[in-house]
Amino acid sequence: MRPGARTPEELDLLLEDAFVLRDGAALAQLFEASAVLVVGGTFSEARGPDEITAAAARMWKMNQCYISDPARIIQCDDIALVTGPSSVSVVRRSTDRSWRFAIALLSFADAQT
Repeated sequence: MRPGARTPEELDLLLEDAFVLRDGAALAQLFEASAVLVVGGTFSEARGPDEITAAAARMWKMNQCYISDPARIIQCDDIALVTGPSSVSVVRRSTDRSWRFAIALLSFADAQT
């Protein structure tokens, strides 16, 4: 999986892919270096790639999965607000022109197995 995304929509889909594949390295690359991930039900915060990867590993152990479903994207230049039934995110386009999460507030559904 390549880091970043060409659009905010693609970034949300790449996040879902990283969760489904349980790929911590790919997931960490989708976030800016100083990004924050807030997990819905607990409101626990993970800051930076190491904490975000560790938080994802804990969610995977609890069989939680993020499902991409962006309902609205409001974009202004190199920043966008992405909202959906299970997420609210602020994403930015970096100097390499790929989009990454700056702030992500996610709710998780139990994975169906």
